Amino acid sequence: MKIIVAHKSPDWDAIGSVWLLKNHLPGWQDATVVFVSAGKLFERCKGYNHDDPADPIEKIGEDEIIHVDTGLGPLDHHQTSDLHVCAASKTWDYVLSMIEKSGNEMKEEKKEAIGRVVGVITEDDHFREVFWGEPLADYHEFSLIGVLDGLKSFKPDQDDYFVKFGMEALDAVTHAFESRIWAEKEIQENGTEFSLKKGKAIAFVSINDNVIKLAQKMGYLLVVRKDPRHGYVRIKVRPSSSEKDDLDLTLAYEKLRKIDPEATWFLHVSKKMLLNGTSKNPDMVPSHMTLEQIVDVLKSIY
Repeated sequence: MKIIVAHKSPDWDAIGSVWLLKNHLPGWQDATVVFVSAGKLFERCKGYNHDDPADPIEKIGEDEIIHVDTGLGPLDHHQTSDLHVCAASKTWDYVLSMIEKSGNEMKEEKKEAIGRVVGVITEDDHFREVFWGEPLADYHEFSLIGVLDGLKSFKPDQDDYFVKFGMEALDAVTHAFESRIWAEKEIQENGTEFSLKKGKAIAFVSINDNVIKLAQKMGYLLVVRKDPRHGYVRIKVRPSSSEKDDLDLTLAYEKLRKIDPEATWFLHVSKKMLLNGTSKNPDMVPSHMTLEQIVDVLKSIY
C-alpha cells in the first residue's frame, strides 16, 4: 500500500503536497492519505530511507510511505528558515525529478502553471499574504486561503474533506493559471493595439476570454475579442476611476447596429460592455464583421 502522511488540520502547504503526489507522482494516484499530529511520524516510521536519506519514500514491509510537511524528512521544510522553501516546493522539485526519471513529459504550460500555484502556496505558508495588495480588503476572504479557514471553522476535524476540497480547488486554480499564461502570451504576441482619445486599446481574435480581463488589469481602457469559432464579439471598457477615463459604449452600439443589423448586439446597462453573442445566450446571432472593421468603427467614435 502507498501511504501519504500529512499533519492534522492540513494547511495549503500540506494539501498542495498531497495534491502534487497524487496527481503527478507516477503510481501514487491511489495512495491513501493519513494524518498525524504536526511534526510527528506515522506509526512504525523513522521518516527517511536508510539507503538514501534524500529519498522521501520509506518502505516498511509491503507499504511505501511518504511524509509531507511533517516529520522533518525530505519533504518537510521545518528544518530551514528559507522563505522560498515549503513542503509543496520541495515536493514539486521531487515530483519533477521523478517525472523526468520515468521518461514522461509534462507540457511547459502545465509545468509553469503548477509552479505558480506552488509559488502562492509558499508565500502563504510563510505568512507573506499580509504584504499582498490591500491586505484588509474583504475580497481576501473569497480567496482559497480564506475559504479553507472558513471550512475549518464550521467543519472542524474533517481532514479528509479538507484534502478532497483542496485538491479539487487546486485543479481548478491550475486550469485558471494555464488560461492566464495563454492570455499573457496572446497579449504579447497576437494583440492588435490601437489608440483612443482617452487611452490605449487592444483587440484579439481568440477563443480565450481571459485576454479581456487580463488586458484590463494591464491598463488597457478598451478590449475587443472576436471568437473565431462562433464569430461572437465582446467589447469591454475598463471601469472608470474618474471622468478622465470614462467611456460609454452607447455610440458604438448604435453604429454597429446600423452597419450590421442582422447581428444581435446587447449593450449592458453599465454602458461598459457591448456583447454580440455569449455562452449565456446561444440564440444571439454573431456578427459577420471582421475584427479590423470593428476596430475601425471604435477608432472613428472614440
